[in-house]
Amino acid sequence: MNKPIHKFYSDAEEYWSKIPPTIDGMLGGFGHISQVDVQTSKIFLQQLFKSKDPPGRTYAADCGAGIGRISKHLLLNIFDKVDLIEQNEIFLDRARDYLGPKLISKVGSFVPVALQNFKAESNKYDIIWIQWVLGHLTDAHCIQFFHNCINSLKPNGMIVVKENITSGQLEVDEKDSSVTRPIHELKCLFKESGLDCYRQMKQSSFPKELYNVYMFALKPKSNLEINTDLPATNVNLVAVS
Repeated sequence: MNKPIHKFYSDAEEYWSKIPPTIDGMLGGFGHISQVDVQTSKIFLQQLFKSKDPPGRTYAADCGAGIGRISKHLLLNIFDKVDLIEQNEIFLDRARDYLGPKLISKVGSFVPVALQNFKAESNKYDIIWIQWVLGHLTDAHCIQFFHNCINSLKPNGMIVVKENITSGQLEVDEKDSSVTRPIHELKCLFKESGLDCYRQMKQSSFPKELYNVYMFALKPKSNLEINTDLPATNVNLVAVS
């Protein structure tokens, strides 16, 4: 993508500022897939809880939370507390109503920040859920973001990524200022970030016209020393190889 980094982000922010704070808006007009999406994600989480040294169920983060669709229908039904991280404050305001009084009492924080600027306190989260948002980060900011996530995980904590996958090369969407990566490039980013792919699952029963969607459960590599202060200027959209 031949675009300055600041414009890559500002164009995306402008695009989402015009999207209605609805399920259909969050899912690009495919609101009808929400139920099957959540059902498959629940199965994936249940598999993780049955694994050796499973994550806890105390605290989760919903990254790129939008109006709180994943929090409402998945995370807040499983975890004691959930933080919603979302840069669009209109979406977060809508989430307060959308979640309802019972579920909103389980929200730890509404965090109005872009993921490339997000830093959580250490040893906080059992699960960090990242769905359909990594395409709005450059490769270097993905790595920086994952480093910050690793530092905020509890023992046995995991990062879950659910993302569109291309069948071949990196694809650029100028309309919403995003990229969609092939699976090998995404896995290179995981590896470069110091993460092992513990489990993966392909989403089924989505419309054929949509991208393939995969879920990845990621664990920090043991004895990993990371630097969370990567310079913001050291970013590009070239896939890690």
